Amino acid sequence: MEYIDVMWHHEGSQDPIRLVSELDAQRYEVRKLEFFRSGAVGFARPGRHSEGTELGELPVPPLAEIKASSEFTGTLIAGTAFEQLWHEHVSRRV
Repeated sequence: MEYIDVMWHHEGSQDPIRLVSELDAQRYEVRKLEFFRSGAVGFARPGRHSEGTELGELPVPPLAEIKASSEFTGTLIAGTAFEQLWHEHVSRRV
């Protein structure tokens, strides 16, 4: 598994500003968190998701490709960091 934490730099209020994803070996999202300006956090995993947040249908591009766009900055994170975020924002909701 690979874990990425991507900031999306934009002015819109309806789209997430941070996307944190767990990716499988083919770079498909297994679990995802979306953080919004309002403080809301959306989540998705197979078979369950919050309103408005879903797993991507295509593989996620390599992090270098994502960061090549001035709209995004991102980094790899440890699986333990992802699990902590997931536990904090999702475990109590499912």
